[in-house]
Parts: sequence; structure tokens; C-alpha cells
Amino acid sequence: MLRFLSGPALLILISCSPSTETPENGTRANQTHQSEATTEPTALADYLFVWARDKEGEQTDFFSVFNVDPESEQYGQLVSTVPMGEVANAHHTEHFMSEGNRLFMNGFMSGNSFVVNVTNPQAPVIDAHFTNAGPYTYPHSFERLPNGNVLATFQNKGAPDSGAGGLVELDPLGMFLRGTDAADAVDPELRPYSLAPVPNLDRVVTTTGDMWLKLLGRSVQIWRLSDLTLMKTVLLPPGPRGDENLDVAEARLLDDGRTLIVTTFRCGMYVLSNIETDYPAIDFVYSFPFEAGDECGLPWRIGHYWIQTVDTTNSLHVLDISDARRPQLVSELFLGRDELPHWISGELGGNRIALTGSGPWLDGRVVLLELDQATGNLSVIDDFRSPGFDRPGANMNRETWPHGDNGPAVPHGVVFSRPK
Repeated sequence: MLRFLSGPALLILISCSPSTETPENGTRANQTHQSEATTEPTALADYLFVWARDKEGEQTDFFSVFNVDPESEQYGQLVSTVPMGEVANAHHTEHFMSEGNRLFMNGFMSGNSFVVNVTNPQAPVIDAHFTNAGPYTYPHSFERLPNGNVLATFQNKGAPDSGAGGLVELDPLGMFLRGTDAADAVDPELRPYSLAPVPNLDRVVTTTGDMWLKLLGRSVQIWRLSDLTLMKTVLLPPGPRGDENLDVAEARLLDDGRTLIVTTFRCGMYVLSNIETDYPAIDFVYSFPFEAGDECGLPWRIGHYWIQTVDTTNSLHVLDISDARRPQLVSELFLGRDELPHWISGELGGNRIALTGSGPWLDGRVVLLELDQATGNLSVIDDFRSPGFDRPGANMNRETWPHGDNGPAVPHGVVFSRPK
């Protein structure tokens, strides 16, 4: 089994408000939080870039563009598609759009990745395609560097589901520049998963979740950014449940430019600090609801709010992380019984968030959410919907696309264009 989206379900859609009701009737117990300052977006993005695969796994993966400008007559409509020419099982992309208008995307199960040029969203172009980087195989996550190059985690070194891969620097077209092995006896089950550059400290932090779902990495790794030297592998301590430290998923840098929050697929939340020293510290701070077989997927941060996808509650939790070591739940958006939210990414400088996942409503759909920064409440943007459909979201359960009769599609990685 691979870490991909699946799952049947029944939809109940509830927008967030303070409540003590159960999920069947509304949201879970919430606290209302008032923020003294609200950051309004300076501009909105025009487009949403969606990386999708064929629902039946027979036709080519493809890249699609949707209009997300509320002032446009084409709001909610499909703009264009570009077929990749491969059944690569579309997976992750970069989390936000770089200034260079190129987007890195991986089709993990095939080991293939692609670079798409979206300078003209009406007619995107595939600029490059790559697989291995030197000895490293199965690329997973990408982060853009200030010089335009891209840092990538490669899960393996050699055959699929083999030994630990490494941290790699690629040029803007995916050509291998340099890389370093991640294997470390401190955590023999680690596999490089996600990453967070910390440029002002000359550091990079990577996580250790296994895409093949056989191992349980329990560490973060700290690297020197300037030469990709592995400085330290740091084990996460268990939380009160005992397994929150397993299957380490994502790391996000906070506004101070030196502290990170780290989350795990077992729904633990940690604060990582002192990464520039010989004695980095990682401390457990919070546990999201978790049951065996479920996950906590991708997070997003807007200001002092942390938005987290949580399978067990079929919802997104919003935490106030003004004090990162004492996060407080302020709201929860319940999506419906059996709905499993997974990917989220936000609009740069804005309050909108794109969501994909699985379930009877989320299957084949990209939903837009909005965070109210005055209250921390998260809600579905109701008027973003494909023409002719009675539920919110860009519906990808269609037979015909601009590139041909590809049939229904499953979206995964989704990215907003840069604000206009």
C-alpha cells in the first residue's frame, strides 16, 4: 500500500461556529478566539493549478487550471489541461507558486516528476521530466530556494521501497546538482519525506515518513543548507498516547525564521528549536484525535493559525499558535462522515485554502475554504463550484477534458497562482 487517497463516505457539510455538538449534528466542541489583528489579502490569485490522475488508473495523469478569481465571469470554470503522457499516479507538488512560474510535481509510484511552465495559464507547457537524481530515486517533496534552484527529498536510493534516499538540490529544470545520503543508524526506519528550508540559519529540516507504509520513521533531520551536510538526526519523544512520534510528516517554519512546528501522520505536533546549535530541541506540544488506520495529513499556516487535516474526525482543526508551545483549538470544520481531508495549500498573503481528499463529496473534487482571521473560523466557499453542479468545489468527475476523453479524475496536489 502507498500513501494515497481512498475511502467511501456520506457527506454532511457544516461550516464552523462555536458549538458542543457531535459531528453528526455539527461541529465538535470549539473555543471562540478573538484576534486583535486581522490580516486581509492584498490581492487574490487568478488561477488554481491542479495535479490529477485518472480515477481508473488507465489514462494519463494531467495538469489542469481552474479560474478562482471571484470577479471573473469564468469563476469556477476549467481553463486548460495538459496531459503528461504517463500513468504516474499524480501526487505532491510544491506547496506554493514560485516567482519563476515553474511548478515541480511528482508522480510518486512511477518515480517520475515533471516541471510545468504556467507563464500562460491558458496554455501551460511541460518544460521538463525527470526520474532519478544521481543515485537517488522516488522524489517526493519540493521546496524552492532563493536562487531559483529546488531542494527535493528522495525517498529511496536504488530500487523502489529500498534503503533511505537523500536530500537533493536540482536546477530549475530538475537536473541533478548535488545530494547527500539521509541514512542514519539513529533512526533505521527513516525515509526522507518533506522538508523546510531555514535560509537565515543555513539549515534545512526534513521529515521521515515512509510513502510505502512499511516503516515508521520517528525523527527529523537537520542539514546545513550551504553544502547539504547532514548535521543531526533528532528522535521525536512519544506523546501521552505513546505513538504520536511515529511516521513524521511535515515541518513548517514560523515567523521568527528559526522555530518550526513538526507534525506526524500519527497526529502528534512538536516544536523544533535551536536547530543552528549542536543541541537542537524537539518537544511534544499537542495531539490531534487519532484512531488506527487514520492519518493527520497536510497542514497549512496563516499568521498565528495552524490548519490541520484530521481523518479521525473527518475535519480540519484550527489552532491558535500565538504561543507555539501551548496551541489552542479555536475551531473545527466538519466535512461529513467518512470524508478524509488530505492535501491543503493556501493563497500567498490571503485567507483562501484549497483542499483535496477522499469520500463521496471530496472524491474528484477541489474545494476552496476561507479562514476568518478575526475568529479563527474556517468555512467552505460556497460559490466556488463547477458550472451546473449543486455542491461547492471544482468537480473533476467528468468524462471529457480539453485534452480528450480522459474520464473522471482524482486531484491531489493543488497550488494557487501568485496573487495578481
